[in-house]
Amino acid sequence: MKLGIVGLPNVGKSTLFNCLTNSSIEAENYPFCTIDPNVGFVAVPDERLEKLADLYDCKNIVPAVIEFVDIAGLVKGASSGEGLGNKFLSHIRETDAIVHVVRCFEDNNIVHVDGNVDPIRDIKTINLELILADLDLIEKKIVKTKKLAQNNKDYKKELLLLEKIKDGLDKEICARNIIFDEDERKIVEKFDLLTFKPVLYAANISENDLLDKNENKYVEQVRKFAANENSRVFDICAKIEEDISKLDSDEKKIFLDEMGIAESGLDKLIKASYDLLGLISFLTAGEKETRAWTVKKGIKAPEAAGKIHSDFERGFIKAEVVSYNDLIKSGNYVNAKNNGLVRIEGKEYIVKDGDVIVFRFNV
Repeated sequence: MKLGIVGLPNVGKSTLFNCLTNSSIEAENYPFCTIDPNVGFVAVPDERLEKLADLYDCKNIVPAVIEFVDIAGLVKGASSGEGLGNKFLSHIRETDAIVHVVRCFEDNNIVHVDGNVDPIRDIKTINLELILADLDLIEKKIVKTKKLAQNNKDYKKELLLLEKIKDGLDKEICARNIIFDEDERKIVEKFDLLTFKPVLYAANISENDLLDKNENKYVEQVRKFAANENSRVFDICAKIEEDISKLDSDEKKIFLDEMGIAESGLDKLIKASYDLLGLISFLTAGEKETRAWTVKKGIKAPEAAGKIHSDFERGFIKAEVVSYNDLIKSGNYVNAKNNGLVRIEGKEYIVKDGDVIVFRFNV
């Protein structure tokens, strides 16, 4: 999974990136501190992996991974070259979703590029720049497709779709909020439109608001806005996340307990992103390796096997499946099999979260 992080300058975007990835990039109090896009990889916490590894006496644990791309803070006119220009928008075209960091805290020591805190204005500023960047891309596609559509029915259909998207973007409607049928959506997905990507709004709040569980009027504004486009919102305090990121797992748990915080911002983000993108994890385990594989909900066994290796999908015969909970309760795979908890599934089996799978194939 690949997530792009966007936001205005000085909203806590790069600080959040530092925390999530344990990187060490600049996060100073001035615009455009982040010049080049930063890329970081984060292991998805999954307690099931350690327990499976213990079961198989396996020392090699491979968790699922999220790739984060942090680009320079956007400003008005970014799509036409203002600030650091729209070339940085290209870095998030290939992401699965966008994490939009929104400032929801007051602090006179941290300058806001527009002079005051107003999360909805900030969201609309970013959205407009993404819309304008998409509009430029769509207009170029229309010119090219018009020539191809003269003697081709498929291109004529695509041209109508492109014009439908352009009409929405001209009205400052994000592509994700334009109504498409199922066939249209499959085509639009290939365009890599910035405004078609699902969005997670990270509402960056103050330390006091998080610890005292204060109601934050700015976060409520973001929630109402996000509800209208079926986006997700989670609150996070980048300042506290910075402290958490320096701790090991045991220290982190103690810290969170002492603070009265149920889960870290990273945990919130991972849950929200899996939910937003409709993702689950199936597991493979053995003496050599214990691993989590991220796939879409509704995926069938052969396609899931293909995530491991294309030969697994091409030569798929069957899948031996046991749920994680049943396997742990049984104590080992042999007991689970003897108790009738290991199922033999075929090509139509839909993989479930927490399935521990052994694929059988022949090529």
